[in-house]
Amino acid sequence: MKAPRLNRLLTLEDPQITPDGAGGYATDWLELGDLWAEVAALNGRETGRGGTALSVQRYRITLRAAPEGSPARPKPDQRFREGNRVLMIDAVAEADAAGRYLSCFATEELAT
Repeated sequence: MKAPRLNRLLTLEDPQITPDGAGGYATDWLELGDLWAEVAALNGRETGRGGTALSVQRYRITLRAAPEGSPARPKPDQRFREGNRVLMIDAVAEADAAGRYLSCFATEELAT
């Protein structure tokens, strides 16, 4: 595997779910830290949801590996933030046989 070009600074965020007092819940996002990554577009499509057109783009995000259980190791249902962009993490896998890098597969949705 060729070493990835880690040239994008992303903030890893974890969902914090709290009761809203009315029987539902609210989700706040806790920043876990900044990680350097390589971001590569995979595929995209346009879809409709609730009467709104959405552009759905999938990405492979490669970053340095962190040990299992480390707060620096991304997990599904967390997200990356880059400015106003939000990339929801769908899956995480080791990117190389030596376990030096991780591949995170993430989705970005934009209303069109």
